[in-house]
Amino acid sequence: MRVLEALFSGGGPMSLSTLAQASGMAPSKVHRYLVSLGRVGLTFQESSSGLYDFGPAMRRLGAESLRRTNEVAVTSSHAEALRNNTGHSVNVAVWGDQGPIVVSWAYGTRPLPLTVRVGATLPLLSSSVGQIFLAYLPASLTRASCDRESATTPGWDDRRVLAAQASIRDQGYAVTSGGVIPGIVSVAAPVFAAGDPMPLAVSVVLPAIESTGEHLEELTQQLLDTATAASTDLGYDGDNRIDDVVGQ
Repeated sequence: MRVLEALFSGGGPMSLSTLAQASGMAPSKVHRYLVSLGRVGLTFQESSSGLYDFGPAMRRLGAESLRRTNEVAVTSSHAEALRNNTGHSVNVAVWGDQGPIVVSWAYGTRPLPLTVRVGATLPLLSSSVGQIFLAYLPASLTRASCDRESATTPGWDDRRVLAAQASIRDQGYAVTSGGVIPGIVSVAAPVFAAGDPMPLAVSVVLPAIESTGEHLEELTQQLLDTATAASTDLGYDGDNRIDDVVGQ
């Protein structure tokens, strides 16, 4: 646990010597622990740099821990009902230290070319889920991810970011097409809990070929109804809106 806590505190991939210093143990001892942790998937070593980071088993544990929280469980239940009513895949995401993390995915009956796995981190600018957090979280939480992505995503300057935030807060949802998976349209909306300044995001994912104007409008309304129902079940009364602190 001392090794894992040191890796957590490091905020990213770490060398053996840095891990040893952070955990207060000899490098040889830390290496033995890393070998054991790596065998069960809790850590892994990058082949190119030799640095250590959390492995797939740790990501699964984190995602499951998030899923079991009350807010996620309640929202996921509503997401499954939306999937049953529409036949389309529906996912739930929360804000993590590096961006939006998918914590629940209800698979639909419509075939998709590719699905995003539970535990995956979604982009902030090019995904509908990411844009929800961009619009409803304080800028202090999203600024680092926004700056990093805007530097490599053409067209996303400060003016477009501000326009997107205003539009999403005005209409209450975000729509993207092909932002994460080519040929896929995604619509996302925020879910709020009483007294919690961090929203969740729920999104419907469908093939672009099915995203006709009328069908997309109907799906969006069902999504908004679902987000409202989930927020109500979580005790949200509309008094702690996240957009009051956007930009601070």
